[in-house]
Amino acid sequence: MYTDFLSLAMVTIIGLLAGTAIGLFIGYIMKQQRSRWSDMTWREKAVNIALIVVCSAICIAGLAWRFLLN
Repeated sequence: MYTDFLSLAMVTIIGLLAGTAIGLFIGYIMKQQRSRWSDMTWREKAVNIALIVVCSAICIAGLAWRFLLN
């Protein structure tokens, strides 16, 4: 299997972008977000960060499976 750097970078960046959007949307639906970061409790911050990391990892893995593995 050969993958060039541009394809790998594109999958990673698009996965991060999509995962961040999905994670923030889920946090918004769960009422875990406030208008400013400083107004949030440490638990709300941790939940939002965890959602973004998990959703980004899932999106990157899905895109890599679909487009990079032939």
